[in-house]
Amino acid sequence: MARFLKYSQQLEGELPMAIGNQQTTSICLINQKGGCGKSSTCFHLAGAFAALGQRVLLVDADPQGSISQAFFGSDAVEQMPAWETLAALFDDRCNHIDPYSLIRETHVDGISVLPANQHLAEFNSPCPERGGVMQYALRDFLEPLSSFDVVLFDCPPNLYQCSWNAMIATQYVLIPIPPEDFGTQGIPAVHQAVTNARILNPSLRRLGHLITRSDRRMLVHQEYESRLRDLYGELVLNTTIPERSAFKVALACRQPVQMHAVKSMAAARTRELVDEIIERINNRKLHKEAA
Repeated sequence: MARFLKYSQQLEGELPMAIGNQQTTSICLINQKGGCGKSSTCFHLAGAFAALGQRVLLVDADPQGSISQAFFGSDAVEQMPAWETLAALFDDRCNHIDPYSLIRETHVDGISVLPANQHLAEFNSPCPERGGVMQYALRDFLEPLSSFDVVLFDCPPNLYQCSWNAMIATQYVLIPIPPEDFGTQGIPAVHQAVTNARILNPSLRRLGHLITRSDRRMLVHQEYESRLRDLYGELVLNTTIPERSAFKVALACRQPVQMHAVKSMAAARTRELVDEIIERINNRKLHKEAA
C-alpha cells in the first residue's frame, strides 16, 4: 500500500527525483535467454512511466521487433523498410536518412518507439567489440535528444552487437530473470558483458536482477528465488513480476497494463517496480554525491 500511495502522489504532480533532476534516465533490459520477460517488462514499464507524465522512448533493439509489433501490429512492422527502422543507424546505405525521423509516436500518450524488424538481424553480429564506430551507433543517436525523460532499451536474447550497443548507450542495466533453471543460466556471462561494456561506457551500472514470470504457488519458483537472493543479495530487486493474465490481455489490446487495467494486481506490481527503480537510482546518486 505504501508503494501504491507513493506512486499515486507522483501521478498528482510530484515527479520522481531521479527523473525530475536529470535530463534523461536510460535503462537497458538485457538477458541472453529468450522468454524471460524483457519485452513485456519494457512494454508495461513504459506505460507506468508515461502515467507519471514522463516522456518515454522505447528503443526496440531486438530484430524480432516485439516492442514495435506490440504498438503497431505485426503486419505493419514486418513491412517497414530498413530505412524506417533502427537498422538505418547501422546501414551505410541509409546515411542520407534523418535519424530522428525514425522515432514514431504511438497511440499511447507519452510513449514513442524507435522500431525494429528483421532488417536489424544483419547487423546483430557476434564479437561486437570488433565493430569499430558501429559500437557507438545508438549512443551517438541518443546523445543529442532532449525530448525524453526515460529511455528503455529492449534487447535481443543474446549479447551480440545490438545488446552491446544498448549497453554503450545506457546508464543502467536491468536483468530480468524467471525463477527457473534455464532462466538463471548464463547470468555470469551477462555480468561479464556489463563489465566489458564499462570500458567504453564507464558510467554504466547494474540496476539489479528482476525476477519475472513468478508463480509463488510453485515450490520450485520459491526455491529459485531464494537461491537468487542468496547468491546476489541486494542486487536482486525486492519487487517481483508475477504471471498474471492481465499482462497478456493488455498486450493483446496493445495497451500497457497501467492504461488497460489500472486496478489489477499486474498494474500494481508494475507501479511497485517503478517506485523501486526510482529509489535505487536516487540512492546511487546520493552515494555518488557523498563520495
